[in-house]
Amino acid sequence: MKHPYQVLIADDEPIIREGIHDSIDWYSLGMEVMGLAEDGAEALEMTERQAADIVLVDMNMPIMDGITFIQSLREKNLDSRCVIITGYDEFGYAQKAIGLGVDEYILKPVDPVELEKVLRRIKLSLDEKLKQREEQEAASEHLKKKREILREQLGQEWIQGRLSEGEIISQLHLLALPSTQPVNLLVIRWPEMPTTRGLLTERDRQLYMYAVKNITEELLGSGSALIFKYADDLIVGITWVQIAPELLMRLEDAAKGSLGITVHTACEEAGGTLLDIPHAYQRIKDNIYQEASLSPLVRRARHYLLEHFHDQALTLELAASELSVSPVYLSRMLKKELGDSFISLLTGIRIRKAIQLLNGTELSIHEIAEQTGYESQHYFSTAFKKVIGISPNKYRKGEAFQNE
Repeated sequence: MKHPYQVLIADDEPIIREGIHDSIDWYSLGMEVMGLAEDGAEALEMTERQAADIVLVDMNMPIMDGITFIQSLREKNLDSRCVIITGYDEFGYAQKAIGLGVDEYILKPVDPVELEKVLRRIKLSLDEKLKQREEQEAASEHLKKKREILREQLGQEWIQGRLSEGEIISQLHLLALPSTQPVNLLVIRWPEMPTTRGLLTERDRQLYMYAVKNITEELLGSGSALIFKYADDLIVGITWVQIAPELLMRLEDAAKGSLGITVHTACEEAGGTLLDIPHAYQRIKDNIYQEASLSPLVRRARHYLLEHFHDQALTLELAASELSVSPVYLSRMLKKELGDSFISLLTGIRIRKAIQLLNGTELSIHEIAEQTGYESQHYFSTAFKKVIGISPNKYRKGEAFQNE
């Protein structure tokens, strides 16, 4: 039900303001009197506490007259509809009032029939304005929903490889997203359907996924990330901001703390071109399904390596200490679940990062060695060649694999 329009009556003569109040059937007009003021200053104070839709204001009042009151309203960006009531039938007053956007100009003594006609005209205008505002809000909500559908559609078609580079750029522009190469690709999986309350309905499951999507957007910002649901248990994020490993942990903690569910996350840098996103998605999707089978310790260890690989002092002992386990136990768990030693995992992360820097920056080999946790360029080049088969210099030049 529509709320009644709020009316304020301001006149320094009690008999007039009370007479106006009592002479009109406000309810039948869809209005109610919110207050009676003795002068403009009191009326202004009332409108600051509660917005008035219509103000009936006497032109000649002590402390603050009607014109000054209306000027103050406009200076405060209050758009109350104003009706001047005065005993002075002077053109100068009327002209000045019209300049301030006054709707009507009524002479004392106030004729209730004439005042009701004025109020009905103002009500029709307010009703039309309200209708326009509601239509605008409905259109805005429709556009918001349409925009959300377009974001979902873009994300799904992009990772499926169904769009050309031009189509991707065009849709990114349309959705006010960067058209440059994304920085990271994120996949979130909710593998467990039941919760502490038992099996969920399909509607409840969708609500949980929507909530996880909202948490992700809050952490990343919808203006720098395209977050969308994909398949029954996945949320995908194509981001133009760097995702730190600790953010993944915050996301998982938020899902657990706010929703009581456990989600698995996996993230990689989205190197290459816009058209390489589908391949990156496939890789990371495979990783996250593998991630689901890992123990919490191994998952934490992988996050820790991703966060600290650039630290030259990083060792198995340091990582184990940070994870509150013994080095022997950590080493055994990594080997058991990932099939690799601590050093192999760390080297793999460092070399993948080095490849991204070689392809995407003009940093020197020495600078890349420093940023990937190697003590010297020589040590870095030796490790790189052992893994990739050629030196970093030859890789950057695009030379074929060969023995040096």
